[in-house]
Amino acid sequence: MTTPVTEPGLRLTVLVGESDSWHHKPVYTEIVHRAHAAGLSGASVFRGIEGFGASSTIHTQRLLSLSEDLPVAVIVVDAEEAVRAFLPRIAELTDGCPVTLDICEIVRSQGPGIQGEQE
Repeated sequence: MTTPVTEPGLRLTVLVGESDSWHHKPVYTEIVHRAHAAGLSGASVFRGIEGFGASSTIHTQRLLSLSEDLPVAVIVVDAEEAVRAFLPRIAELTDGCPVTLDICEIVRSQGPGIQGEQE
């Protein structure tokens, strides 16, 4: 049996539109690539099924109202210092986008990794 160990962390969430782009690439892709290049622990992109932003237009995935600009959340979790140091690296990408920081606990298991994961 493994014993989980927790450590303090910071969760960065950036909310963008699926069609938001940076130099012909999706903004969410650029944020993930910059997080990887910065050596952060991990980043994930989650596609929303419905939402609205500054335009107040509701975007939805429902068939009767097809949208090409669904909400997307990019989430990065790492030590607080690492996440705060990363913020200036994405400032040009997040201008006008909601960006939140949340204190969290990172749980790491001591023992064998997830089956299939390379160590």
